[in-house]
Amino acid sequence: MRFFKILGGGLLLLIAVLVGRALLLSAPPTSSSQAIDIPVDGEAIAKHLSESIRFETISKQAPETLDPMMFEAFIDWASLTYPEFHQTLERERVGTYSLLYIWTGSDPSLTPILLTAHYDVVPVIPGSEGDWEHPPFEGTIADGYVWGRGALDDKSAVVTMYEAATQLLLQGFAPTRTIYFAFDHDEELGGHEGAGAVTELLRSRGIELEWTLDEGSFFMQGLIPGIEAPVASINVAEKGYVTFEIVATGKGGHSSIPPPHTAVGKLATVIVKVEAHPMPGGIEGLMADGLDAIAPHTPFTFRIVLANRWLFDPLLEMALSGAGPVNAMLRTTTAATMLSASVKENVLPIEAIATFNFRLHPRDTAEDVATHLKEVIQDDEIEIRQRGNESSASSVSSTQSEGFRDIAAAARDVVTSAIVLPGITVGGTDSRHFSEIAEDAYRFNPMIVTLDDVAGFHGTNERISIDNLELATRFYLRLIERSAGSDVGNDSGNE
Repeated sequence: MRFFKILGGGLLLLIAVLVGRALLLSAPPTSSSQAIDIPVDGEAIAKHLSESIRFETISKQAPETLDPMMFEAFIDWASLTYPEFHQTLERERVGTYSLLYIWTGSDPSLTPILLTAHYDVVPVIPGSEGDWEHPPFEGTIADGYVWGRGALDDKSAVVTMYEAATQLLLQGFAPTRTIYFAFDHDEELGGHEGAGAVTELLRSRGIELEWTLDEGSFFMQGLIPGIEAPVASINVAEKGYVTFEIVATGKGGHSSIPPPHTAVGKLATVIVKVEAHPMPGGIEGLMADGLDAIAPHTPFTFRIVLANRWLFDPLLEMALSGAGPVNAMLRTTTAATMLSASVKENVLPIEAIATFNFRLHPRDTAEDVATHLKEVIQDDEIEIRQRGNESSASSVSSTQSEGFRDIAAAARDVVTSAIVLPGITVGGTDSRHFSEIAEDAYRFNPMIVTLDDVAGFHGTNERISIDNLELATRFYLRLIERSAGSDVGNDSGNE
């Protein structure tokens, strides 16, 4: 009896501790302040984005298939549409079609910053043209949206940066800190001739950057269960990239006299094993920081879990591993993407190959992946070979820097209810080039994205709301004010 009393008391004490820690994480009161009022002309911005979408600046798989006329036409259009920008800033053509602008500040002792976006787009999936509500390259404005390829990825960022800087110029703004703008033409192909060439040009001139801001994440609305407020994930790192081929072999011959297991059969067994044993994950670093940031805003039952991760982390990791986007932030992901084997249906293959693409978490390297595959497969007859070069995960940028604070503050200036947290970009961006010459590299697009918008990325019916175009323009304008100051009496920078 005494044992059960002690056990019951212990359980009550544990419950009290769990609930008490959750109560300490009460959400801060909702901000009563209004977003900073920055008048912008949403209809004019939408018109300009619509015009830009009509230029089919498509990056196909082979770089030589780029249409020079379309890229040249876009560059000419930008010059005519934003004359004040082009009259004030110095412009250089880099890597055939990429654009580097320099807005020279008055104080050369301040380390420059860079804002970047890309204006190339992916092709429309062949055969899906009829599924679009509006043709993908007409830039239709309808129902409060601009429709078309590049509306979200990433011409909207290019256009709203032009718009924000132009509005500041018309107000007489003159920066104290030098600002670079890089608008790249081949991000969808890896950015080697665009961002890569710009990086080498700046490096050759001995220019180092305080920080850079590129695409990466958004104000996420309704994408995190239980969180109603927009979540501004300012991504401070991005995952790397490596591909491995897993090869099974056989003797070949005629399919009418098959062995018990052909090379394809052996390979199929291995594929199942590899998919069933993903790379180890973990709630630490950026994931832990992000969970800590959202914890006060979650429903109370979930808050108990997040407030007591010392106890619940194993269960929490198991649960999060079942959610695709969150799972991708926990670990290096494993994706079987390609298969090849026999040259003919009645010929036994000598070799069967499965191609796996891995997106590297900052904790892992290509060597770690190779070691993991060997441990999972445990078959000396199966060959594991790396395909191409590894693109390592980026370094993790500071969340304590002036740059991160300015980006976070600008986000809250325009969306006062936003929950700001650091995150990781699971794909690749041009930041992997620019980070080579920057102290910190951040990835954030200042638009509110919902589940309805997600399918448009590289998919069908890509669109962006006019409200989002206004929001992004206000954000970039405010960020420039905060980060670069002004020589004309504008004292809003670095508040």
